Amino acid sequence: MTLTHYGLREWGSAFVIMVLLFAGAWYLAFRMGCMRTGIAVAAVSVFLFLVIAAFFRNPCRRIPGNPCLITSPADGKITDIVELDDFNLPPFTGKAVRVGIFLSVFDVHVNRAPAEMTVENVSYREGEYLDARHEGASQRNEAMTISGTAHSGEERFPVAVRQISGAIARRIVCPVKAGEKLKKGQIYGMIKFGSRTELYLPVGRAEINVKTGDRVKGGSSVIATLTE
Repeated sequence: MTLTHYGLREWGSAFVIMVLLFAGAWYLAFRMGCMRTGIAVAAVSVFLFLVIAAFFRNPCRRIPGNPCLITSPADGKITDIVELDDFNLPPFTGKAVRVGIFLSVFDVHVNRAPAEMTVENVSYREGEYLDARHEGASQRNEAMTISGTAHSGEERFPVAVRQISGAIARRIVCPVKAGEKLKKGQIYGMIKFGSRTELYLPVGRAEINVKTGDRVKGGSSVIATLTE
């Protein structure tokens, strides 16, 4: 397991603070004779660093090799599976099935490509910061969406992934540009702190393999299977 570079500022700063607190703890314990206080300060500094580091953790994941399997773009809980009559974000137009995933502050927050794909559109939307579980979060919150054409052997189909800020999350990281190619399971960004991620697939092209309430892991959990 490593720490994602998207959180370098946060976990790097936490590490520096931990070192400084350790220095203070050493001074209290061995120069001032306050052993218990020094130990307490050292323990608190380590705990706080581990809390920050845990949020920015980047665990290794085994990506399914079968190109027909579409994997989860995030860790979290499936909160809704909804069929939309008109999803318009080229090259994705027409009917789509939306799979919503809620990420708590305890989940891994990096986002992964659900399939091998060529990004054709990157769209940012300003918005509110409702709780990511709120029914209006999908339409009203700040969001970043990548859409493009996914590849499965000779098959081509549109796919989109939307990162949505929550009440705590106030920073979406998505350095992807139009024209980039992503491998299935490749990390392409993250949402800092509690948030929501949505996967959009064309109706009739994929069989959904999850249900509301399921826990999924980004890159390894199969969300859907591509159909003929």
